[in-house]
Amino acid sequence: MPTVIALDVSLSMRRPAAVGSSVVNDNSPSEQLSRHDLAVHGINALLHYLQTNSKLEFVSLILFSSLYKIVCPFTRDYDSIREKIEFIEECDKTCIETALHGVNNAVMAEWGNATACQIVLITDGNPGIGPMSLGDSLNSLNVTRDMNPFPLPFPYPGKLSVVCIAPTQDPSLSVGLPLYQRLIDLAGCDSIILVPDSPLTKHSVAVCFQKLAETNYVSFQGYLKCGYLGSRILLSPPPMPYTKKTDFELISGVMISKNIEICGFISVADVGSPNAISRHLILSLPTEKNANMQGVILDEESDTDENGDDGNNASFCVLLHGALKVENMAALCLLNNDWFGFIYSWADTKKKSNLMLTVLEPGVDIIPWLGNFNNLGPADSAQGAQASFPVRPTEKRSYTQNAPSWIRQLGLQSDIQKILRHARKLPEKTQNFYKEVNRLRRAAASMGFVELLEGLACILERECTLLPSNLNPDCTIQLGHVATMLRKPEYLELRYNIPPTRTKFQDGS
Repeated sequence: MPTVIALDVSLSMRRPAAVGSSVVNDNSPSEQLSRHDLAVHGINALLHYLQTNSKLEFVSLILFSSLYKIVCPFTRDYDSIREKIEFIEECDKTCIETALHGVNNAVMAEWGNATACQIVLITDGNPGIGPMSLGDSLNSLNVTRDMNPFPLPFPYPGKLSVVCIAPTQDPSLSVGLPLYQRLIDLAGCDSIILVPDSPLTKHSVAVCFQKLAETNYVSFQGYLKCGYLGSRILLSPPPMPYTKKTDFELISGVMISKNIEICGFISVADVGSPNAISRHLILSLPTEKNANMQGVILDEESDTDENGDDGNNASFCVLLHGALKVENMAALCLLNNDWFGFIYSWADTKKKSNLMLTVLEPGVDIIPWLGNFNNLGPADSAQGAQASFPVRPTEKRSYTQNAPSWIRQLGLQSDIQKILRHARKLPEKTQNFYKEVNRLRRAAASMGFVELLEGLACILERECTLLPSNLNPDCTIQLGHVATMLRKPEYLELRYNIPPTRTKFQDGS
């Protein structure tokens, strides 16, 4: 889950860390600390936690005052962020709205609106004064702003964590906390406010950021099992609880089980590209062999070799990844009760591939071409036509009908030209002509595109005047009949079809 660190570099961040007295470093009594110094120390503590526990997190650093600046784009090189925060100059006043606009621009440009992100906003608790203050921004929420709307709620799944580097007795903090509370209420997604404990020292700030990291960056560790083989794994990013609103109920808080069991294997070509909730990288963890967890071990010496390299120890994840990659297969796994996913080999480059988990929506019949998962079994036990995919549904699906696709102008022109081609071959193509006319009429009525019906009537009338004299007279009669029917209000109803008119030319007389 990408992380954006937004650091306040206004002049108020250069104030001493305490109100009414100087606060010194825990180790060096002669060093006086500013709130900016403590913020930098907290960022370093957060980066150290990520480097130890979540090495795959992408982090970006944004500085803000009345303007914002992306100092470091999303990267996993935490040392480069440490170097850049050591050389930061102070600017003018605080503007939280500007900072959030900068965060949204950075996330949308890099990840889009479907990736969940963590936003860590670090300030001194002062909401600012004047037109650009946080209070002024929140008071203008009800004012329509077409050009620059308020940046909350986020246009993507985002969690906002506000860290106020200020002593609890600071008057500006008591004014700012209610405003920041309104801010996190707008952000939603369990957003939080954190304030270091008093007295304000490097230790208290480090503890505050440690609490932030432990709350927002909880790793998912589980056990992947296939028969008698298994391995402890780590999923990155950790899966979020599944939540879905339906017409009559709210499904929330459903989590992936810690024990993931592989049910079988299926060709990647048969799996295709199903709708997925999320995708996660599977990392192997050291696995001990005991009665509950059957780890993969080469020999007895691998258990007692303290200086041995992990590369010399057998790993079930490595075995599974190699097999899936060579055979071009995917493993169907059970994540919870009636909740499935696919494990497969995925390559981001030509030289490097990883073991990935795609989490499907809960249910046993969510991929139409695979059918019900409970009916799947060994390939050698299947017989007859049902042995191959896709599985044909018992009921007739509505999307099996050829519906018009008018995404581009060419598609609409093609449908009208098809009607005119059938019209020139009347009366032999009467059935095809009316089938295409009613098909286009229903699609236009469904979309509310009633102007198309008037346009088609005008085209048919014009076509009557341009028909060659050697064509069957039935052609002119049918075109005029359809043009008249298209203008009648009752044929805007989907249940009515335009019938062909009866002529003497259809009888051959």
